[in-house]
Amino acid sequence: MLMLLGLMLYDLRQTAWDKAEQTSLNLLQIIEQDIARNVEIIDLSLLAVVDNLKAPGVTELSPKLRQLVLFDRAMTARDLGLMLVLDENGDSIIDANAVPPRQVNNADRTYFQAHKERADLGLVISPPVLSHLLKVPVIVLSRRIDKPDGSFGGVVLASLKLSYFTTLFRRISLGKDSGVNLFLRDGTRLMRHPFVEADIGANISWSQTFRRFLEMRSGRFIAVSARDGVERCYTFTQVGDWPLILNVALGTRDIEADWLEKSWGIALAVVVLCGLTVLFSLLLGQQLRRSTAMQAELTRLSRTDSLTGLPNRRHFEEFFERAWKAAARERKPLALLIVDVDHFKGYNDRFGHAVGDTVLKGIAHSLTASLHRPQDLPARVGGEEFVVLLPGTDRAGALQVAERIHAAVAGFALPSSGIACGTLTVSIGLAVGNGKGATRDLYARADASLYEAKRGGRNQTKCADEADATAEETGAEAQGPRGAEPMFRRAG
Repeated sequence: MLMLLGLMLYDLRQTAWDKAEQTSLNLLQIIEQDIARNVEIIDLSLLAVVDNLKAPGVTELSPKLRQLVLFDRAMTARDLGLMLVLDENGDSIIDANAVPPRQVNNADRTYFQAHKERADLGLVISPPVLSHLLKVPVIVLSRRIDKPDGSFGGVVLASLKLSYFTTLFRRISLGKDSGVNLFLRDGTRLMRHPFVEADIGANISWSQTFRRFLEMRSGRFIAVSARDGVERCYTFTQVGDWPLILNVALGTRDIEADWLEKSWGIALAVVVLCGLTVLFSLLLGQQLRRSTAMQAELTRLSRTDSLTGLPNRRHFEEFFERAWKAAARERKPLALLIVDVDHFKGYNDRFGHAVGDTVLKGIAHSLTASLHRPQDLPARVGGEEFVVLLPGTDRAGALQVAERIHAAVAGFALPSSGIACGTLTVSIGLAVGNGKGATRDLYARADASLYEAKRGGRNQTKCADEADATAEETGAEAQGPRGAEPMFRRAG
């Protein structure tokens, strides 16, 4: 049921995104067509003025008649500002709406300077500027006028009020994180909706988002806005063949708002229906966990010495077999220490078994404290006898571990029973193998070394002779491979 819920919610979310993308595309097409049509009308009017100025006799006409010849009625639309012809000095010489022309000089404008410097610019659309005559913000569309000899003869311009864009965009209803933007290709923002005056005329060519607008003529992507850090889905296009880029940006939170509201209701209903199932599943899971934990604990107990908490003989023998095969495969040494508590029977007879158990726990702690690698294994294999397996350790390294064990055991004390530091000692038998032969051979050599340590006065470590190891390995190879046999110790 929960999986079906997830699939249903995913499908609803996808539907919300599809609807948002289609809405963005429709808005983009409508706005782009409106802007492109108006820019084209203005540009055709500018081209007509440029061409008509070249016609014979136009300059000799009366100002009123010349105005009628040069300008069409389209230039009197509500959002169009003014249309002027400027001479090479930037002074107005012909005005579409006034005879004589209103006097203004626009030589300081960037579009005028651009046309003066280059003859191949075609239509130039300016950033938002404040009109000298109208005193309102406009964008200026302009074309160059050439003299008969090809030199710069002035500019014909038409201004389009920014109110045209605010009126066009105002009809669009979007979420609080969404908006519509119109840019020049140089990154200058001509208009945005919702309107924010400080953003008009700002240049964002440095932003990663705008750079992606320039990569293709149109497209769609999701990105985080450099302006306010809000994630949006941007649908963009170039406006006609003009140097204008239009985008509709929908906030991802706005896109998913309705979906989230519906999802909560559906999810709540399904969760209520699943309540009993979930409850029974939890109860069953709890019982299964208890059973698994009990099984794991039984397994641990079967491989752990109950008194000392060290691995027991069974665990040791399994680990010994694996380590022995690894030593043969990797051609690395494997060291075995057999540790026996000196005069342990005397501790039991004199102090009782409770103290004897405490001594064994102390030995176990000393072994653990003497080992610093996770692959080293201490174990209790019976009575007062312990073993330590040291994979990848040669004779010198094993002797160092043995010395640490002697030192750790010597530090054990039990003042309540009269056992002082240095009283408790152990004897250690050491043997090193390389995985050849059988595990019982290495154990036998370590056991023999332990006998030597006992006979030699105890509280010491004896090492098996390397020559014995070589002889045993040679004998094992001559006899062929032997399977693992159970390890054993002497009685008593």
